[in-house]
Amino acid sequence: MPRILVDLLFLTGRKGGMESYLRRLYSAMPQDAGVEFVGVISREAEALDLGWFPGETVRSGIAGEDRVAWALGELRSVAPWARKAGAALVHSPANVGPVRSSVPVALTVHDALPFAHPEWVPGRHATVLRWLVRRAARNAARVITISDASRDDIVRHLGVPEERIDVIPLAGGADVPVGPVPLSGRPTVLTMGNRLPHKNGETLVAALAELPAETRPRLVVTGETDGVDPLHRLAERLGVLDDVDFVGWVSADALERLYADATVVAVPSLFEGFGLPVLEGMSRGRPVVCSDLPVLHETGGPAASYVPATDPRAWAAELSRLLGDSAERERLIAAGLRRTEEFSWRTTAERTLASFQRALEEA
Repeated sequence: MPRILVDLLFLTGRKGGMESYLRRLYSAMPQDAGVEFVGVISREAEALDLGWFPGETVRSGIAGEDRVAWALGELRSVAPWARKAGAALVHSPANVGPVRSSVPVALTVHDALPFAHPEWVPGRHATVLRWLVRRAARNAARVITISDASRDDIVRHLGVPEERIDVIPLAGGADVPVGPVPLSGRPTVLTMGNRLPHKNGETLVAALAELPAETRPRLVVTGETDGVDPLHRLAERLGVLDDVDFVGWVSADALERLYADATVVAVPSLFEGFGLPVLEGMSRGRPVVCSDLPVLHETGGPAASYVPATDPRAWAAELSRLLGDSAERERLIAAGLRRTEEFSWRTTAERTLASFQRALEEA
């Protein structure tokens, strides 16, 4: 039975989408997968509940929150750990991985944002990140990505041949919806994400200011920020600070409560690798309005409402329409639940195992 070393140096419990991907992917791995998994974990992950991981874990002593330590760990330590563990393959699931390894590597690259829009990811650390991702991707036996749009970006910006890339879509996160949309009280629009420019929370805050105060919904914004929150500053400047709840980083349980309270889920991104919040909202029985991007159409299909990403007035008009039209909300909810049936984490896991097998055969 081949052994696969899973590179978990990035795992800290607070890294959002990539950690959600990792947890759900490995939770869905079939018990008869025919492989043995061993995970090498960061210092922070030692305190986490890793019961979802289908194998033993070993401590690296590396701080996953320290970007320099993480990068050095990828460069110097993952390949030797793989050899020591007797692994036949390494899976690096978070964009970066070993750049030289006698053990073949399957690398998941979620998106090519630092290459497609370097102006959004500036600084010395970003330069090192781009070097790491490009080298790791070019040297990987297989590159896994999560949408056709991301595959095309990886070919264009990283120079990886298309035939070495496996496109494996993600899935929604809830087995059943969280319950009916609340019909009483003030409507709530939920949006998630950090404050990086591509998340584009500014457009939602500006859209809120376009709506009359008497019909304005409550906007709930998740995600951490370093220092002064630019969205907080914008909301204050536009006079809507009292209408926005900045809830920061939230646990998985707290996020479920936010979904339960939400009337609409909004995804105003300028760029995504897949747009998991679109499926997350749909799987919980919430109508989803999102940016009119090809990748989000790829994910949401006909089951979401699409708005020009940077047009606050268009967002305000669409939010007003949805919040005032219960029949349209119900139509989107039904369409969204049907859409999520086209995706499953079990399928994602099975296709990932098939990619691992190709990497082993081609090495």
